[in-house]
Amino acid sequence: MSANRAIPAPKEDPTTKPFWDAARAGKFLIGKCKDTGKHFWYPRGCSPFTLSNNVELVEAKGTGTIYTFTVMRSKEPHALAYVELDEGPRIFTNIVDCDLDALKIGQKVKVVLKPTEEGGAPVPMFTPA
Repeated sequence: MSANRAIPAPKEDPTTKPFWDAARAGKFLIGKCKDTGKHFWYPRGCSPFTLSNNVELVEAKGTGTIYTFTVMRSKEPHALAYVELDEGPRIFTNIVDCDLDALKIGQKVKVVLKPTEEGGAPVPMFTPA
């Protein structure tokens, strides 16, 4: 990812505030359905498995593997990817701080929380582990 590429601040609302507050504290949270024990992404107030509101935010390991990716060869080259978290869910994200030509499907990655414009909450992205 280009060092000059600006990352827009996320739009926060009352349902996403706990996630962004945790990101500000350096924690990467994901959702967990308390009925099934399954993890999910994106964190929200209802389980995608049961539609119940019996969910919680839990701290993720912050590690996973590249499921698929593409490199955008634009003015500011960057990599977009689906990362499969070790907990199971897949997250659409950026792969940063690396040689874009060296990325591979199945490569191990770890989360990094990248600062955003205008002092917004940092956003989770991934870098090779």
